[in-house]
Amino acid sequence: MGQTASQPEGGKTLKVIGAGLSRTGTTSFGAACSYLLDGPCYHGGTQMLNSPESHIKRWIDIIRHTPVKGEADRKALHEGVKEMLDGYVACTDLPSNAFVEELMEIYPDAKVICTVRDPDKWWNSLAPIVEKGNLTVLSWILAPLPTLRWFRTYHDALDEGRVGELYFRPGEPQRPTRAMWDRHIEHLKKVVPKEKLFFYDVRDGWEPLCAILGVPVPKDTPFPKLNDAAAMETFMKKSAQRGMMAWAGIFVSVGVAAFTAGRYAQVF
Repeated sequence: MGQTASQPEGGKTLKVIGAGLSRTGTTSFGAACSYLLDGPCYHGGTQMLNSPESHIKRWIDIIRHTPVKGEADRKALHEGVKEMLDGYVACTDLPSNAFVEELMEIYPDAKVICTVRDPDKWWNSLAPIVEKGNLTVLSWILAPLPTLRWFRTYHDALDEGRVGELYFRPGEPQRPTRAMWDRHIEHLKKVVPKEKLFFYDVRDGWEPLCAILGVPVPKDTPFPKLNDAAAMETFMKKSAQRGMMAWAGIFVSVGVAAFTAGRYAQVF
């Protein structure tokens, strides 16, 4: 995950719908697509956490139209997704990988490329966060920080909307599980025409990706190798530190105000 959000460019349209789940090399994949297609890539994690607060709030509004219950939801969802992804040549990671069906309707010429890795290794990398993470505590820590204060609301909107719709089942834990991988692949094979669906491992480098896109293989440019998990972990640790410092400042300010008010009351 990079630290700078990409900006849309006029005249650019989506050519690649990145359908891979998080922790499948989505950052490297996005950088590679951006290079090959000469335009910005929308990487969900980077865009969400490094954009103005209005960005994540807009996505929350869009996601709340899922599951789609009628024509009004469908229209709002399509308009919202198009609004957020126009001007990019590719998209990857959440939330766009949850809207493959809608994106195919909006961008019928785009190819759907699902980044993959060993499913068990994927779950082993994600399980500690899912099973040991405490979103309630984290949301309190991040509450003083712009944009990040909306992270829990965004997460809940996905779980209650499209993510829950695709991957959660009654009687099971309402959170990601190992079964999410299989259900995701099953969903893609169901909704994406066979000729438009490609599976790609970033460890294979330029050649297979260039073959999918029909572009020349770069001769003197190494394939980007970016670590999604490490970048996110570093970002969240720094954000937690910022949150704790912000809370410390709030407590000090409240303490000073209370002390001053008490002294003022004694004088009068």
